[in-house]
Amino acid sequence: MKRIIIFASGSGTNAENIIKYFLEKKNAQVTHVFSNNLRAKVLKRANSLGVKALHFDKESFYHTNEVLNILLDAKPDVIILAGFLWIFPKKIIDAFPNSVINIHPALLPKYGGKGMYGDHVHKAVIRNKEKESGITIHYVNEHYDEGAIIFQATTPIAMTDTAADVAENIHALEYKHFPIVIEKVLFPKS
Repeated sequence: MKRIIIFASGSGTNAENIIKYFLEKKNAQVTHVFSNNLRAKVLKRANSLGVKALHFDKESFYHTNEVLNILLDAKPDVIILAGFLWIFPKKIIDAFPNSVINIHPALLPKYGGKGMYGDHVHKAVIRNKEKESGITIHYVNEHYDEGAIIFQATTPIAMTDTAADVAENIHALEYKHFPIVIEKVLFPKS
C-alpha cells in the first residue's frame, strides 16, 4: 500500500477528491493531511474521512525539523501540495527527492511564481485576454512553480468568461486529472 501525504492551506476540495479517489482504489491511501492554517476547512474534511489532520506553524516548518521528522516517520511515497501556499523547504525536498508534487491553476511557465495562486491567476488570465488556461502538475523544487512538469491539461476561455468561470473550469480539470496523475506517478507502467 503506497502512502500519500497532502499539504493544503484552504478549503481542501482537491484533498477531499484525492482521498476519496484512493479510498476506492485500495492500492494507495492518504495517511495525513497537513495545513499551515489552523482554520482551514481541509483539516475538518480530512478528519471526516478518517485521515489524520495536522496543523503546523512557520517555526516548525522552516526553523526546526518538527515537520520533517513527522514526514520521515510517516514514510510517504509521495507528498502532494493541493492548494498549499508556502514555498516548500529545501530540507524536505531533499529528504524526498522527486516525491513532492504540486498542482498549479495555470499553464506554467505562464502565471506562476510568488503570489500567483487561485483567483489571482484567473484574474490575470482574463485581464490578459488569454484564449485558454489550464492546470500544471509538476515536481516541486525550492522555487515557486519551477519544478519539472509532469502533466498539463487545457480549457478554452470564451470572450465572455469571467475569472469565476475560469476558476470553475480549472477546478473541473483538477478534480478529473490530479488523482489519476498521482496514481501514475506512484505506479508507473513498466
